[in-house]
Formats: sequence, C-alpha cells, structure tokens
Amino acid sequence: MIGSELERSGADHPYVPLLLTVPGIGWVLGYTIAAEIGDIDRFATAKHLVSYTGLCPRVKQSGQSDLRGPLSKHGPRYLRWGLIEAAQVAARHPLYKERYQHTKRRLGKQRGAKIAQVDLARRLAEAIWHMLNGPSPVWTTGLVFCC
Repeated sequence: MIGSELERSGADHPYVPLLLTVPGIGWVLGYTIAAEIGDIDRFATAKHLVSYTGLCPRVKQSGQSDLRGPLSKHGPRYLRWGLIEAAQVAARHPLYKERYQHTKRRLGKQRGAKIAQVDLARRLAEAIWHMLNGPSPVWTTGLVFCC
C-alpha cells in the first residue's frame, strides 16, 4: 500500500530506479535506502559506505591487542534495517543463495542465520555503492559479490 502510494505520488529520487534492480529491494526499501544514503559521492569507497551503515564489527585496537566485537551500529538505523530486510529476501535469490547457505552452515545452527544475513547485507551495501558510482546497474554488468 505504501509502495503504491509512493509510486503514485511521484516521489522522485535519482537512485531509486537503480535500487529497484537490486534483489530484495522494492519501492519502500528503495526510497528508504536512497534517503538514508544521501549523496553517494560522500563515500570514497564501498568500505566507507559499509562503515557508515554500521554493519561492520566494532574494533578496539591498542598496541598488540586487536579485539573485534558485535556490530558497531553507528549510522542511520533505518539504513541498516533496510539492508537487513533486503538481505533476507536476497538470501533466496540465485546470485546470493550459495554464499548465504555456506556462511549459515559454517557458523552453525545457533547463530549462523543472523550472521549470514548481516554478511549478505554488507555485500549488498558494497554492491549498491558500485552500482550508484558506475555507469550501469551492477546486476547487468556481472559485478556481484556472490562468493
């Protein structure tokens, strides 16, 4: 209902048509992700975008010590939510299914599914950065982070 209302109202954003080509992203998620990212030129690399989303682990380093913890959760929570939602649908897409299943099996029954979803959301964020910075959609050029 909200998606059709957004489509009818003509809410315009230059990234939305490209985001709609990403597996798992529809109208609502497309507008949410586009609004939360803002101008893609703010991010020099895909890793900068992933860091902005908060989908990367917390890192504490001092001298010889290097500790990695849970998600940093810095950045917009609705962007993180949108990418996780898209990852749940993309996990069934042929391009990402193998990676998702492999990560899920590797990490075990208890925490494998959630970690695999976050990993897939991180990969989607990287692919979105490449797609929005490139001349054509990622899904047609073959630049897919599947494995």
